[in-house]
This record gives sequence, C-alpha cells and structure tokens, in this order.
Amino acid sequence: MIKNKKSLKGSKTPSRRKFFKAAAATGAAAATAVAMPNVAFGAPLTLKMQAAWPSGANIFFEMAGDYAKMVSDMSAGELKIDVQPVGAVVKTSEIGQAVSSGVVDMGHWVTAYWYGKNAAASLFGTGPSYGMSSQEVMGWMEYGGGRKLYEETLRKVGFDYTGVFHMPMPAQPFGWFKKNVTKVSDVKGMKYRTVGLATNVLTAMGMVVRQLPGGEIQPAMKTGLIEAAEFNNPTSDSQFGMQDVSKHYHLGSFHQSQEMFEIPINNKTFNGLSPANQAILKNAAYAANTDNYFKALVRYSADLSKLMNQHKVNVYQTSDEILAQQLKGWDKVIGDFNKKDAFFKKIVDSQKAYAKRVMKYLLMNQPNYRLAYENEFGPLGKVKI
Repeated sequence: MIKNKKSLKGSKTPSRRKFFKAAAATGAAAATAVAMPNVAFGAPLTLKMQAAWPSGANIFFEMAGDYAKMVSDMSAGELKIDVQPVGAVVKTSEIGQAVSSGVVDMGHWVTAYWYGKNAAASLFGTGPSYGMSSQEVMGWMEYGGGRKLYEETLRKVGFDYTGVFHMPMPAQPFGWFKKNVTKVSDVKGMKYRTVGLATNVLTAMGMVVRQLPGGEIQPAMKTGLIEAAEFNNPTSDSQFGMQDVSKHYHLGSFHQSQEMFEIPINNKTFNGLSPANQAILKNAAYAANTDNYFKALVRYSADLSKLMNQHKVNVYQTSDEILAQQLKGWDKVIGDFNKKDAFFKKIVDSQKAYAKRVMKYLLMNQPNYRLAYENEFGPLGKVKI
C-alpha cells in the first residue's frame, strides 16, 4: 500500500521534447570530454630561428636573444623562440630560402645578405643616405610606403616570408686600415671588404672590393687577402679581433650609413598563429628596436674606449674628401641601376620623396649637437673617454 500518494495531474513533469534536448546536450558534452585530448591550454609554442651571427661573445646574437626574450615575456611564456647561431642549420646566404621553405621558422640577418638575388635588397638597409639615418629609413618603411615595396621585392625573389625589422644601427665605420687614410688616392686599388650596394659604391671609388662573411674578415686581413675592411661597430669589430690586425680605425662613412636587422618569419608559420601572437612578433620588434639602440650606444662607446686606451688603436673621423667621393659613387651606382631597372628606380624615388620632406624638417629643427658637446668637453678629436 502506498501512502500519501499524490495525483500527478497538473504537476510540472518535463515534456518529452525537453527531455530529449537535455539528454542530447548531456551526451554531446560527454562525447566532447571523451574526444578532447588531455592537453593543457597555453602550452608553449616554440619557433626555431637561425641567426647570421655566431653564439658566445657576439652582440648581434645577443640582440637576437633580446628579441626572443621580449616575445616570451609579452606572451607570458606561451610563445618562445629557440635562437640558433650561424651554421646551426644552414649557411648565412641560405637563411632566406630556409625560412621560406620552412626548414626554420625564422631568421635574424640583414637584407644586404640577399643582395645577390636582387640589388634592391640593399635599399631596405644599406642604401644611399639622402640625409637619413637608420631611424628615418625605418620610418619610411612603416609610414612612407617602404613596406609595400619591400613585400613586392620579396615576391620578386621568391621569398615566402613576412619580415619585421629592429635595431636602427648607427652609421657604420669606414673601417680598419694599415694606415691613416685621408685622401681618395690613399684607398685606390686597396683590397677592401664590404657587402651590398656598398660594393658597387666603393668599386666606383677605385677600391678592389671583396664580399666576405663577418667571421672571415679578421683572418683575411691577417693573411693579406684584404688590406682593409669594415664590419659594423666597435663592439662587433673588437669581438672579431680587428684590433689585432690593424691600429687605424676610421669612424663615420656613407658606404653604409644606415642598416637594421631583418627578421623573416615563414608565412605558413606566421599565418597559423593567433592574431595575438602575430601582434607579439611584430610589436616585440618595435620594443627591441628601442632597447637594442640604447644598449648599442652604451656598449659601442665603452668598447671604443677600450680600443683606444687598452689596445692603442688610433681612431679617426673619415675625411670629408673621402665622404664626398662616396656620395659621388652613390650617385653613379644609383643612376646606373635606375636606367636598367624600373622597379629599383621606383623604390629609390619613394625614398627620395620621403627624405626630401622629412629631413627638411629634421635637419632644420635639430640644433648642432656637436657645438653643445664641444662647449662642455672641448674639441671632439681631443676628448678622452
């Protein structure tokens, strides 16, 4: 006998339709739980980068590492970059193709290193100055139409990657010589190392130019394969041991008065990332841009002091006569390329239009900082650091 049995009439029993909907939802949730692998969300994704620089005591490899750390920090450790030194996977000259084909995800080098595929590559880092420093060339890239032309150049050479840039390098020294050179006649016929369009410019000055990787410069000077050379800055140059083969160092030159690092990222890899991680790879380059520049000024000046005081290197500013001849060399080289390559001319015209306007403002607005420096410390050439 059932006690207290209540009538079901009017009670709120679930309808068959609601019952089956609830059952379906529960079943779907259960199926999802079974189908989903037991993977922790936010597991780190590691991209492999090969740099064009050796590991160890090398400030450029260090700067590649700085960029990788910023990417990791910005992504809270979810996106990491494994930075490998030159030769770890491919040779320097092969980095662009290795990134394009997916052998590595990323690279760290400069556009002059693929100058052999298209001379226009040098215009995105080691081109004519028109009064611009590296800062302004990077401004042209992002706000003056340069990026679109850069991407068109990548397509022309068959590179399948997205490029970001960082570290606006100070003007590169004319370099290391066996003696103080002040006249154009002093360097005519001299065997000299450089890369990119600078090879054409200095050839036009009468120098005998050889393109060598950074690690081969010092041995080539030692054996006499070359008589003079440039690489980039007092820190890198001293790390290569240039002070052991030369005691005459000439700062300031128009052969490569602006340059920056290019970070190529395989397009398939880049497009497979979330929008947030794509933004991190780009914005970390902007952050590294500032950080690396600040670091460079401190380190380059400290190492210049060591070269002068510990290694007894004679340091000079490149003479106005040589600088003026370099500009004439640029005029000839750019003129020759413009005549035979309409696309090259298109890039040059874009740069010149940007430089004409931007540098008019900047040069008129900037005071002569050397006056202020010498007012406090005395004649530049006599200041001891």
